[in-house]
Formats: sequence, C-alpha cells, structure tokens
Amino acid sequence: MLDNLTQRLAKVVKTMRGEARLTESNTAEMLREVRLALLEADVALPAVREFIAKVKEKAVGEEVIGSLTPGQALVGVVQRELASLMGADLGPEASQLNFATQPPAIILMAGLQGAGKTTTVGKLAKYLRENKKKKVLTVSADVYRPAAIGQLETVTGQAGADFFPTKTTDKPVDIALAALDYAKRHFHDVLIIDTAGRLGIDEAMMQEISAVHAAVKPIETLFVVDAMLGQDAINTAKAFSDALPLTGIVLTKLDGDSRGGAALSVRHITGKPIKFAGVAEKLDGLEAFDPSRMANRILGMGDILALVEEARKGVDVAAAQDLAQKIKSGGKFDLNDFKAQLGQMKKMGGMAGLLDKLPAQMQQAAGNANMDQAEKQVRRMEGMINSMTLQERAKPELIKATRKRRIAAGAGVQVQEVNRMLAQFEQMQTMMKKLKGGGMMKMMRSMKGMMPGMR
Repeated sequence: MLDNLTQRLAKVVKTMRGEARLTESNTAEMLREVRLALLEADVALPAVREFIAKVKEKAVGEEVIGSLTPGQALVGVVQRELASLMGADLGPEASQLNFATQPPAIILMAGLQGAGKTTTVGKLAKYLRENKKKKVLTVSADVYRPAAIGQLETVTGQAGADFFPTKTTDKPVDIALAALDYAKRHFHDVLIIDTAGRLGIDEAMMQEISAVHAAVKPIETLFVVDAMLGQDAINTAKAFSDALPLTGIVLTKLDGDSRGGAALSVRHITGKPIKFAGVAEKLDGLEAFDPSRMANRILGMGDILALVEEARKGVDVAAAQDLAQKIKSGGKFDLNDFKAQLGQMKKMGGMAGLLDKLPAQMQQAAGNANMDQAEKQVRRMEGMINSMTLQERAKPELIKATRKRRIAAGAGVQVQEVNRMLAQFEQMQTMMKKLKGGGMMKMMRSMKGMMPGMR
C-alpha cells in the first residue's frame, strides 16, 4: 500500500531526524523532496501546494526552530499536516458512521462502475454486523447490470447479513422504498442501498441517484472510489460531490496501488472525510480510516495499533484457553492441536498482509524473511495432517514408515517432508509439556521460531 510514497518519505524523514540544525536551505531541500514524492504519488496539485505551504509556515516558526531536536520536530509537523490533509482536522467523530436516526439508518452507496461498490457493500455489512452488532439489510438498485443483484446476494450471504431481492424490471426508487418498508417491518438497524454505476459520469446517472436519495433521505451517502484511478479519482469525486450531499468517502483497492495519491486528494477536493479503506479482496478487508494512523504508515512509522488489532482478531482466545487447560490437566498435545496452532499462526502472522503496518526499518528486516515460502510451508503441513486418519492425529506415535508413505502420497509431498513436519511437531509437543498452560503468546513465539522463513 502506497509503497513508492512510503519509501520516498521514509528516506526524507530519516534525513530530517538526523539534522541537528535546520536552515532555510536544508528545510527547502527537504520540502522539495516531499513535494516531488507527493506529485509522483498522483496527489492533486492544489492539495500538494496547500500541504507544502502549511508545513513551510510551521517549519520556520518557533515550534521547530526552538526545539532541541529540530529535525524530529519537523517530522512531527509533516506527520500532523499529512494527517490533516486526509481529514484529521475534521475531528475523530467525522470518520465515524452516523446512526443517530430512527432505525433503519440508511446508507446510500454511490460511485462509478468497477470501483468495487457491490463488494464494499458486503464488506460494510460484515463490518457493521461484527464490530457494531447491527442487524443489516442490503438491496441492489442496479437494474442495468443483471449480475449485480446476484453478486450482492452472494456477498451479503457471505457477510451473514440479510438481502432484499429485486428484479431488473423494477425502478430504482421503487426498489429503495420497498426495501426501506421491509427493513422497518423486520426491525433492521441498517439498510445499505447499492446503486448503479456507469463507466463515466452522465446526466441520467446523476438524476437517478439524486431521485433515490430524495426518496429515502439516507443518513449516510458514501462515495466509493477506486484508489488506483489516480487523477481521475479527483475529477469523479468532484462530480459526485457537486451532485449529491455526500457524507463520506470509501477508498477501494488501496492495497493494489503503490502510488495511492487518491487517498490524499479526494478528501481535500470534496471536503468530506474518508470513512473506510478497502485493503484486501476478502470480505474482512475493510478498515475504518484513521488519518493519523495512515499518516504514520505513509511516513514509514508503521501502525502498531492496527497490528495489535489484527493479532487480537486472529487469536481464538477460547481455543487457546481450552488448549492451555488441556495441557495443564495432563492432556497430550496431538496433531489436531498442532494443526489448530498452524491455523492461528496463519491468522496472526497473516503474514505479508501485516508487513505494511510495521515501521520502515522493521519492514526491511522482515522483508529478508521469505513470507511466501513460510505461508506455503504452513499450507503443506496442514495438507499432511489432513491426509492422516483421526487415529493417527490423536496418536502420532502410530505413524511409522508405511503410514508416512501413504500420508506423503495423499498430501503430494516427499516422505522427507512428512519426517520434517513430525520433527517440528515433536519439538512443539516437548515445549508444551514445559509450558503447562503458560500462555498463548509464548506458544506463538516458540512456534514462530520453528516456521521456515519466519526466524
């Protein structure tokens, strides 16, 4: 995510921090580097100009010059202004969804075709259901793309939310009103309306979405924009902002763009807060947007809070406690437990996906480990365990030469790999005896040391 910009700015930040004294010339040189980095990342020129002007104004003020560490003070100014550019100046409440209305709270999704609106509706439904404990209903008012209704039904089902069926012969306004009536009668907390996108902005599209907006009066109107559009994202955002009373922005495909200038420009152009960012294709790949934390990541400072949140989501606390209790009461750590731990490792490490949340120096160190190889090896080990009988998993001591050959053939690996996996399992088993329920993190750390490419 935003790789090029992060690399350029992390380099500038390192130089800034090393400056014992700031002069007009070295400050100007640093600001020039920051300006070039932003422009190369496709950030809109007006946004770049305003950002540089604000940093320059504060850089020559008391805040930096009077500091004992002026280089670090300047980094602080850049971080705060970068966060401000992405909406931190609007306050923490601005990036939150508003539910202060008689249920259902209606969320209208707008954007061009291909921006990822329908998938985002599914992700948002899952996010609201799991994180906000809301009962969610989704509906498609896209009557032009027959596959859109089926796609939304599928992603809604995967998200565990309710879906209101529609036909392509229905009118968008009628669809929205019927879904609203259904949501009221079935006590839904939130209704998310997916609207039709076009390949480009046109009059008919804007009139149609304005009519849907007027009919249901949504509390949130979110503009979904593809971060990979670059400068085009800014023009599209402006057109939608002029036509609709937008309340926020959702940036999609932020993980697919190494430049990511749209993230820094769209808020500046529309004046509306970025509420969510799509950072992976999977349904849980939606993050609530935090300008300060995103600024840290862009500057190569990492996002440790996000890292902790990911780890917390990945760990099945109940399963960890059950295993700890089992070991404590003298139970034997078997291959079923080992497989469960591999699953936890995949979630916690998750593995390359967490890299961009680490500070730049740690990213470089972690980059030396072959993450792809580590993930591949974990999958192979799971495959070997899946090739075993239930008896073999419960009593690994039964696994001798002939059984090893059968397991290897079933998993599509060599017998040596089965031997290696069993050796790692035995290491883990020995460790468990010593731990006697001594905590999940100890288990994870010990296991991480045994994972190929994860040392």
